[in-house]
Amino acid sequence: MIHRIVFLALLVLPFASQAHDPAQHAKTNVPAIAAEAKPAVAAVDAFSSALQAGDLKRAGTWLADDVLILESGGAEHSKAEYMGGHATHDAEFLKGAHVQLKQRTAKVAGELAWVGSESELHTSKDGKPVTTLSTETMVLKRGKDGWRIVHIHWSSRTKR
Repeated sequence: MIHRIVFLALLVLPFASQAHDPAQHAKTNVPAIAAEAKPAVAAVDAFSSALQAGDLKRAGTWLADDVLILESGGAEHSKAEYMGGHATHDAEFLKGAHVQLKQRTAKVAGELAWVGSESELHTSKDGKPVTTLSTETMVLKRGKDGWRIVHIHWSSRTKR
């Protein structure tokens, strides 16, 4: 019950309270992440890097066994389900993509954290360049082995 309350509290925390370094913001448009959230962000980045590199074994180490992944109206209800199917397609798509992080916000409340990211993915289809706008929310739980991803929600659309 307490995890649900903390989870709901995480979802309603305001984005505007994120402290940032104006010099960094001007260069990358990504605000600095508070020190307490950096380990959770590092876990998200490690998962994403492994997935993009096609290293599914390493990517899987960052997922909780009971992770819930929502994307395009579908759902995977465990690490085994995702890694046994959709992860391969995601890795193949990301292999040829240039991912440009545009915005990121991260918050920690107790043993839970969430990381919200907005990115542009630059790929090609039928020899023509395609830019996809992507939003991602990852919820993580801190355990004895550090931060692990317990929920992912991905949403994307082609940039016009």
